Amino acid sequence: MLEFNYALLLTGKYHDMLVGGFVLSLQLTAVTLMLAVPLAIAVALLRLAPMPALRWLGFAYVESIRNIPLLAHMLFWYFGAPELLPESLKERLYASNVEALSAIAALTLYTAAYMAEDIRSGLRAIPTVQMEAGRALGFGFLATMRLVILPQALRVTVPPLISQTLNLWKNTSLATVIGVAELMYQAAQVESATFNAVEPFAFATAGYLGVSLLITGLAALYQRRYPAKFA
Repeated sequence: MLEFNYALLLTGKYHDMLVGGFVLSLQLTAVTLMLAVPLAIAVALLRLAPMPALRWLGFAYVESIRNIPLLAHMLFWYFGAPELLPESLKERLYASNVEALSAIAALTLYTAAYMAEDIRSGLRAIPTVQMEAGRALGFGFLATMRLVILPQALRVTVPPLISQTLNLWKNTSLATVIGVAELMYQAAQVESATFNAVEPFAFATAGYLGVSLLITGLAALYQRRYPAKFA
């Protein structure tokens, strides 16, 4: 009968490895989220810009990113992108934590593409008369978006953005393929060192599940407290 070894998870260097991986996964999620949301807002505004060239640029970004698997993005930013840099920059990049930087770049671009479509939907849900009223008051397109439309749209899009945050949290596990020492990577390292698969992967499962349930709960709480309303 298989015996669960609690000491493996609660004490020693293996405990530190698993906790360190969990913390790094949280950090990847937080940093990516801070970078992806502003980028997503910018792309959503491009999709609705009055100039066709800008709309096409936003469309090209979203479709080119969303139609390529995240795994391919990870591999490109780790293996391919550094080779395009000048030698001096490449050396500096490899001297730093290139694995984590590559993962953040891939996750940011990928997450922003999906968030941009959620934000665009929220912007389009605002009655057009509000845009017309802003323009009648003398505001330009960007000013009307910033002062009138965007604040309302972001309130509407918070639930889907939280859902994308949940996807981002789970997507951080793919960073293991490029050697980022996040939760899944560390669980695999502990399994290889101890030949015990149940304990480290049970820890990883509990970690992913716990944070995912927390994010889901926040989304449900927000929807109950702030139902979508338009003026």
